[in-house]
Parts: sequence; structure tokens; C-alpha cells
Amino acid sequence: MSNLSVNHLIAIKDLQPEDIHLILNTADNFKEVLSRPIKKVPTLRDITIANIFFENSTRTRISFELAEKRLSADTINFAASSSSVKKGETLIDTVNNILAMKVDMVVMRHQSPGAPVLLSKHIKANIVNAGDGTHEHPTQALLDAYSIMEKLGEKQGKRLSDLKGVKVAIIGDILHSRVAGSNIHALKMLGADVTLCGPPTLMPKHIESMGVRVSYNLKETLEWCEVANVLRIQLERQDIKFFPSLREYSLYYGINRELLDSLSKKIVIMHPGPINRGVELTSDVADSKQSIILQQVENGVAVRMAVLYLLAGRLD
Repeated sequence: MSNLSVNHLIAIKDLQPEDIHLILNTADNFKEVLSRPIKKVPTLRDITIANIFFENSTRTRISFELAEKRLSADTINFAASSSSVKKGETLIDTVNNILAMKVDMVVMRHQSPGAPVLLSKHIKANIVNAGDGTHEHPTQALLDAYSIMEKLGEKQGKRLSDLKGVKVAIIGDILHSRVAGSNIHALKMLGADVTLCGPPTLMPKHIESMGVRVSYNLKETLEWCEVANVLRIQLERQDIKFFPSLREYSLYYGINRELLDSLSKKIVIMHPGPINRGVELTSDVADSKQSIILQQVENGVAVRMAVLYLLAGRLD
């Protein structure tokens, strides 16, 4: 398979396993480019990409911008906070005005689940979902999978080809996390065993129907897994209190050095960022040798380069 089966990257669940393998294999090539003295290729020199962010973002926005520049694309950066959206302009009007400037691709983050789907039905451009509400964040799931395959494959001197039988725990605010949903789909497609762990109030109902286990015991979950992907507590999405206090959350579901050292084996620690230090992870865990958080950031650029490159091949 040399082409994606989709015209847009809106959700991991829209992809075939072959699509994921193609993206990650392509990311290998771009990671090699990023290690060169001149970290730029002319691959998308004639392509114009609009980054449209209706929600605050630092890591994802910068990662996409850097990926686009490394591919030599022309970029337009749009922030809703300083736009006519504040004057009542609709999403489709906003994007159509941008497309009138002959934009080929749109990278969009929006607070409403389904916004990228709506957009894909009304405009002629490739859409990349950079996060829509609590729905999905596909490129984060892809870079997380890539990072796990790279880390666990170090002993073999190469990235693993899949995650068959690998035990991955996703820990924290599952209910409000778009990262969790995308990760579950990607990990299951690659053959991983997935356990979710967090407070009962932050665990979606019937989540087991996605083929995952649910645990409310952090120590048991960490003993079981090889990789722990720890999620941020998303206070900005919580209109009611889902737990008594951050201190109590940290006491039962935060990972500190003492807990990590008490395990019978060394596990890999991940976090999509930004970290609430002292809540989900203490600094001595986040900055430890078991953590691959900075590698996730680095791999994000290569994976997003791969996504943009492959979608550009789908342009009419």
C-alpha cells in the first residue's frame, strides 16, 4: 500500500491498519531528514496549508507549523481569538474565506466534536484534525504509537513493526480526553493489549465495548503494563467536580518516584502534555530515564510530516 485510503485525517477509526503502518513507515524517512544538518525538503513546495485553531494550543500548533516548514509548504496561521469569529462569523464562512486565498489543506483544532467532519463536507481541501473537543486527536495517537514502537524496539536496533501483545495502560481523565479515544483505536489496530485506569467518575460508561480492560487500582495497573500513557486532568472541560481535590487525585492516581521504584520491573512513562506536575506525575518521574515525553514531542514532527505528505498525494 503506497497511498492512504482516506482524503482526510479526521479520526483514527476511519483508517485501516495499513494506513497506520504507511504513516509510521513514512515517518521513519522524515525522522532521518530531521537528523540532517539541513532539516528541510522541497516535498510540499507548491502546497499552501492553513492552520486554523479555535482552541488554545502550543505543542500541537508548533509541531504542525514546524512539520509544514520542514516540507517547504506555504503556511497561514489563524487564531480564532483575533479573528472575525469574535464578530459572529460562522466556521464555514471563516474557512471559505481562507480557501478563497487558494489553500490546499486545513489543519484544524476546534472545541466542538465533529467540526472537522462538518468542514470536510463543505469545502474542497484536505482536512487534518488537530483535536476536536473530547472526540479525537489522531496525530497524537499516531506519534504515541510510533514512540512506543521506537522505545520498545531499541534492543533490536529498529522500530517495532507492530505492538502485538504489548501491554499499554492509559491512566487518568479518560472521560474528557480526545487522546484516550484515538490511542485506544490506534493501539488496538496495532495489536496492543490496553487497560484504562482512573477514578470511576472519570471513566466513560460501557468503555469496555472498545475491547479494553478497566481498572481502578493504579499499583496493579502499573505492575501489569509495559507502557503507561498518563493523561492530563482536563479541568477546563469539567463543569462539575469529578473528584474532591487535586491533592486527593494525586494521592490515588498520581505517579511518583517511590511508586515507580516499588514496581517489579521498569516501565515506560508517557504523557501527551502539558503536564500538571505534582498531580499526574511528579517532576522526578516526568524527567526520569523511564520517561519518553520529549521523544514524543520530537517524533510528533516526523509523524505530522508524514501525514501532510501522504494527504498531499490525495489532492485532486
